[in-house]
Amino acid sequence: MDFRAIADAVAHDIATGRLTAGDRLPPQREFARRRGIAGSTAARVYAELVRRGLTVGEVGRGTYVRATPPTVEPALAEPRTFAELGTARVDLELNFPVVPGQAELLARSMQKLLRGGLLEDALRPVGAAGTPAARQAAAVALARTGWAPDPRQLLFAGNGRQAIAGAHRGVGAAGERLGVEAFTYPVVKGVAARLGVTLVPLAMDDDGVVPAALAQAPVRAVYLQPTLHNPLGVTMSQRRREDIAKVLEDKEIYAIEDSIYGFLRKDSTPIAALAPQWTVVVDSLSKRLAPGLTVGFCIPPATLVDRIGTALRSGGWTAAHFALAATTHWMADGTLATVEESKRTEAKRRQEIVATTLADFTVRADPRAYHCWWELPEPWRADTFVAAAARRGIAVSPGAIFAVGVGQAPHAVRLALAAPPVADLAAALESLAALARDTPDGGVE
Repeated sequence: MDFRAIADAVAHDIATGRLTAGDRLPPQREFARRRGIAGSTAARVYAELVRRGLTVGEVGRGTYVRATPPTVEPALAEPRTFAELGTARVDLELNFPVVPGQAELLARSMQKLLRGGLLEDALRPVGAAGTPAARQAAAVALARTGWAPDPRQLLFAGNGRQAIAGAHRGVGAAGERLGVEAFTYPVVKGVAARLGVTLVPLAMDDDGVVPAALAQAPVRAVYLQPTLHNPLGVTMSQRRREDIAKVLEDKEIYAIEDSIYGFLRKDSTPIAALAPQWTVVVDSLSKRLAPGLTVGFCIPPATLVDRIGTALRSGGWTAAHFALAATTHWMADGTLATVEESKRTEAKRRQEIVATTLADFTVRADPRAYHCWWELPEPWRADTFVAAAARRGIAVSPGAIFAVGVGQAPHAVRLALAAPPVADLAAALESLAALARDTPDGGVE
């Protein structure tokens, strides 16, 4: 076997989190025995991983996964160079959109916070309920067609993941069964594992979760992404939302409604507007603004406010006061709204590139989303395609990481469109399209 293909497999384990920063790789002799390869081949694999910047070798201690691989400029115009470099340079895995001029806009808004006694106040502790100003600003910022949260019911977490965890505990899902879409946000699987939650996959169609599947599921709560579903890009119709809301009320099932991408489609009415007593909305500013200074939101029904507030406090998941103060300024003075509008425009621009470049393939994509779902042509399989793409300098996510209880991994990948500059995105998609038109034997050297 080509040593580069083995290095690709290890690189994929690092990219998907199976190997994390600081993990020690086995000694080369043991690695060779496990893989059934020669010791000289194992040595070349380890040297290749070091050359790619993925690992570091320490004399007398072993080989370890690096904390932060070095940044190297992309070379998308030269596929031969990708093969020689052998590591991903264009990130189509993570989705944190940043638009031109965003940092300068945020900095201007921060000036008021840094003056007088406002900064001193922002350095003090704050609880899950935040501040009156934060609740009022967030209630306006999070409102969508047909729904506006009650400021009295707003709770704040450090980020969206913590908001999801708090909602899990608050609806009593810990140690219980939780319904999820058959393909779901991978973080939910991790949260469920830590809280002892058993995930029950629910059948989906082109309109999202099938209401009958939810009605028949032995669950007391369900996690849903009705708007711009990650990874499929599906947005539920109004009729489907109404049907789901009826099931929630009839079966007395709580829904955790993830609205992280709701700002890209403010025309979609949350399920919370249709079943307010049975829905907990979770959201955050990581996509709207940036992950480095963000806040998560939980908007439960009035009956669950105290319980979820307690869950956030006991889990250590409440927002930092400085982050809350900063984002409150951005929400209140219109900065957030300006950035959101720019991101909606940018998402459409990037989806137009997808529609043009991948027109010959089966791609699910909402023109307002920052991601798309690509069903690969035969005979490609997702893992093989991911490894071949990495050799060309492009990181993509295999469909299997989103699957819950699916017997066979889907032959699909999710493309996150937010990270690279537009020119690099277009070149990366062209490179992937050319790869998909080839055969695995021809595409993987």
